[in-house]
Amino acid sequence: MAQGTSRKVRYAVVGAGNLAQVAILPAFQHAEENCELVALISSDRTKRDVLQRRYGVSHAGGYENFEQVLRDSRADAVYIVLPNSQHRAFTERAARVGVHVLCEKPMATSVEDCEAMIRVTNDNDVKLMIAYRLHFEEANLQAVELVRSGRLGDPRMFSALLTQQMRDGDIRGSRELGGGALLDEGPYPINAARYLFRDEPREVFAYTSGGDGRFHGVDATAFALMRFPHGRVAQFGISHEASAVSSYRLVGTEGDLLAQHGFGYGTDIEHLITVGGKAETRTFKSSDQFAPELIYFSRCVLEDQEPEPNGIEGLADVRVIVALQESARTGQPVKLAPFEKPQRPTLAQLIVKPPVEPPEPVNAPAPVQG
Repeated sequence: MAQGTSRKVRYAVVGAGNLAQVAILPAFQHAEENCELVALISSDRTKRDVLQRRYGVSHAGGYENFEQVLRDSRADAVYIVLPNSQHRAFTERAARVGVHVLCEKPMATSVEDCEAMIRVTNDNDVKLMIAYRLHFEEANLQAVELVRSGRLGDPRMFSALLTQQMRDGDIRGSRELGGGALLDEGPYPINAARYLFRDEPREVFAYTSGGDGRFHGVDATAFALMRFPHGRVAQFGISHEASAVSSYRLVGTEGDLLAQHGFGYGTDIEHLITVGGKAETRTFKSSDQFAPELIYFSRCVLEDQEPEPNGIEGLADVRVIVALQESARTGQPVKLAPFEKPQRPTLAQLIVKPPVEPPEPVNAPAPVQG
């Protein structure tokens, strides 16, 4: 830790796209207990100037000045909010100057890149956490607890839909930047199935389609099946060219859970639980899902603890995505080797903060058509 910051972790936010501006930067106001925003990295001078003034940040620079900005600001950690294809490079650059890494999902675009990120952070003795915001959010953690309690019986089937209409020109349509539905939206249902079944898939199958002129060498829509041990099966449909839907359903031998808006942020999340023919509903009010990530990761840094959604968690999802991409190319199921993930999210990780009011973004339009 930098001198004089023994109880707060000093962060540089790397990337100033829409997510960073409307959700991550505002979240620091709810994470003041152990976090401090000290630097901004962006290639856009206008963004840097406006955001520096908005958040009172003294240090900023372009990507070419990354290491110098980290040194000048005495940053302890970075939050990487860059296109997927850049996650590995900036994780390596941060780790090599001794800075901890909180990286948006998907962790990377290949298994090899994920393994390199784990290796470089281990070699340089810095923490690596992947930004799975739902590992700290109440509705999804209560779903985990519901399964653990046994009220639904033995979980058997998982089904999810996550769709939106992508804005033309968004990075999600670019192969070079790591776009596509499987990489962008796939981590949500894959991760949810894994943490609700508390297991890893052993075989996957996928169909994909390329979409219209907004998409350049990436999948616009995907439908996937995942076979888990003990006869459990998960399916999901994702798309960047469909009306917005965000829901999942888990069916057990004794009951089922339907979660509406289950993957989103900035909205209430609803549970409909049916057991023995009797239904009950519960609403989880909209909350800041990004401050809890910052608070939790800072605790890990300050207390020298391994984060639960660490590099192995990120790798676990990316290896499934890569297998689904292979299946879509070949038209055949793809088997996955056994994979160990000893730590899973639990209700003990719950952190609740009030919602933020998204500020007007600077040169960063929303990824969806408005």
